[in-house]
Amino acid sequence: MGNVLITLFKQSGFYNFTFGEIIMICIGLILIYLAIFKKAEPLLLLPIGFGCIVANLPLAGLTNPPNGPLNPAGLLYFLYKYGVSNEVFPLIIFMGIGAMTDFGPLIANPWTLLLGAAAQFGVFIALISAQLLGFTLKEAASIAIIGGADGPTSIYTSVKLAPQILGPIAVAAYTYMSLVPIIQPPVMRFLTTKKERSVVMEQLRPVSKIEKILFPIVVAILVSLLIPAAAPLIGMLMLGNLFKESGVVDRLSHTASNELINIVTIFLGVTVGATMHADTFLTARTLEIIGLGIVAFAGSTAGGILLGKLYYVLSGGKVNPLIGSAGVSAVPMAARVSQRVGQEENPGNFLLMHAMGPNVAGVIGTAVVAGIMITLLAK
Repeated sequence: MGNVLITLFKQSGFYNFTFGEIIMICIGLILIYLAIFKKAEPLLLLPIGFGCIVANLPLAGLTNPPNGPLNPAGLLYFLYKYGVSNEVFPLIIFMGIGAMTDFGPLIANPWTLLLGAAAQFGVFIALISAQLLGFTLKEAASIAIIGGADGPTSIYTSVKLAPQILGPIAVAAYTYMSLVPIIQPPVMRFLTTKKERSVVMEQLRPVSKIEKILFPIVVAILVSLLIPAAAPLIGMLMLGNLFKESGVVDRLSHTASNELINIVTIFLGVTVGATMHADTFLTARTLEIIGLGIVAFAGSTAGGILLGKLYYVLSGGKVNPLIGSAGVSAVPMAARVSQRVGQEENPGNFLLMHAMGPNVAGVIGTAVVAGIMITLLAK
């Protein structure tokens, strides 16, 4: 009887635990804590944290590849192979984002598209910095996309170029997205004056229904023709938006922006978390990726603000530079931060709708930059 118990114990997870796996389970618990008690991107950090935990449970087999008819693939291996590595999950999420996005502020002020482009500045800072630290060009490009503050695009690019570092990139991307209200304001105040932050902008013009319908069609065609590698991301984003703006497929729009995106978010989060194995995650490279992520994010915030300051000068003081910080893709959080910082200087200032222009432009800009990098590097 004693030998049987000893054999059972040696075949249990308790006996086969490694120190690294214990650390990773603690990291998973920290992510769950941030999601539940700090409300930090809970829709993704919660399943990512749980995926990290179950992936590091010894002998659980949830991430095992298939090994003959008697040993089929683990559930998370199956989801990763067919949902993440084939880019299905990030693209479906992009469709849902499109169905929840109002491009009206961008259509009303097309010049804010350049603010979304300027906010990609941090992407290129991180790209160069990562290469200086010894990352390969493909790895550096994947890390750099964190600066766009767009989780699905970061995952999509990493799967294409550097799947071996998907785990830390996803964690860094979504963690920094949740920290937008903390990271951005110091950069915004440092680069702007009180006078600039107090500028009250004119009300946006009304946008017609036909403009909103044509916008996703025109953007999908033009971007896909210019940068074919960006077509999957932009195409799904604009398809979801067309559902929303057409007004004739409410069921499809509702499904894309609710049930479908929620289901896929669960699968994507848990599966990405399951890539955080102790042997690949607990390295100095992971700390470097997380550090580069904040460099990219701060750089993108600064890039948008600096172009906003140029607009301020060219417009004779009619453009508030703070809206440039919303050029990152964290919709609508970054726009709300622009609104909050502006109201701190002038309680009667309402920048939210103005900031939404560069904010949604940032979603397009990050997808375009990702498409360019994939075009040049995915060989």
